[in-house]
Amino acid sequence: MNIERNRDTSREDAGEGRADAATETFVAHRNLLFTVAYEMLGSAADAEDVLQETWLRWAGVDLAAVRDRRAYLVRITTRQSLSRLRTLGRRKESYVGSWLPEPLLTTPDVAEDVELADSVSMAMLLVLETLTPTERAVFVLREVFDLGHGEIAEAVGKTPAAVRQIAHRARAHVAARRPRGVVSPAETREALDAFRRAVETGDLQGLLGILAPDVVLVGDGGGLKQAIPRPVVGAGKVARLMIGGLGRVPGVARLRPAEVNGHPGLFLQLDGEIDTVVAVRVDDGLITGLYAVRNPEKLSRIDRATALRR
Repeated sequence: MNIERNRDTSREDAGEGRADAATETFVAHRNLLFTVAYEMLGSAADAEDVLQETWLRWAGVDLAAVRDRRAYLVRITTRQSLSRLRTLGRRKESYVGSWLPEPLLTTPDVAEDVELADSVSMAMLLVLETLTPTERAVFVLREVFDLGHGEIAEAVGKTPAAVRQIAHRARAHVAARRPRGVVSPAETREALDAFRRAVETGDLQGLLGILAPDVVLVGDGGGLKQAIPRPVVGAGKVARLMIGGLGRVPGVARLRPAEVNGHPGLFLQLDGEIDTVVAVRVDDGLITGLYAVRNPEKLSRIDRATALRR
């Protein structure tokens, strides 16, 4: 009986050891996996759901048979994200007004990694929205996380040759639509400071001076908060809307600088509470894109910083 009891104890210890190893590996790569899911989905809430599904599948894997645990976890996350992305596509079809990615308050190290910051910027996430689900997965895994074609092929269920073709097509598609060049945080911050001063003081000419002639303002209220129903194009229209709109806001309104998706952005606070998150796109020193998210379901985690990794 003692021998059987010892065997049972050994099996329990081995099982606990495998569980500990699985947990340690998952925790070590969690920020990476969240970043993969977020870049594929543009939604932190859905990325968290994908991580839950990834963990459930990972917990049942025989670790002894896994050669590269990081690659295996990325593969599970990618497959779950692809499945969720197709569901999101149907959800967006019935979305009220313009849809924008869920903004994140990011840690300073994200901005220091220029490629990572570029890949999670609001402008880039909107470009990624124009890709097919498979193109988006291939582009993110290849261009952001530098995975090999063979690894990506296993994740998306394609041959390496097919992945090469998809990667080439996606890269060309993104290159034609992405921001024209790398803009330093200092340049973006300078443009935002000028924007904030002009809006808060009602300086129409000052605002026109920092907005590009073809600037686009996109608002996302999700049907839960009032927002512009469709994009507004043109410096004159955007400037008058921004100054007039802020003047009609009830309560005490304040624009506060924040680090949004790896870049300088703004929080619009009403009576001390975050009402709107504003991300911007800057080209040649002028603001070419303003993305204002008011949907409260997309602002549920904006009060705490999110760590991203690649």
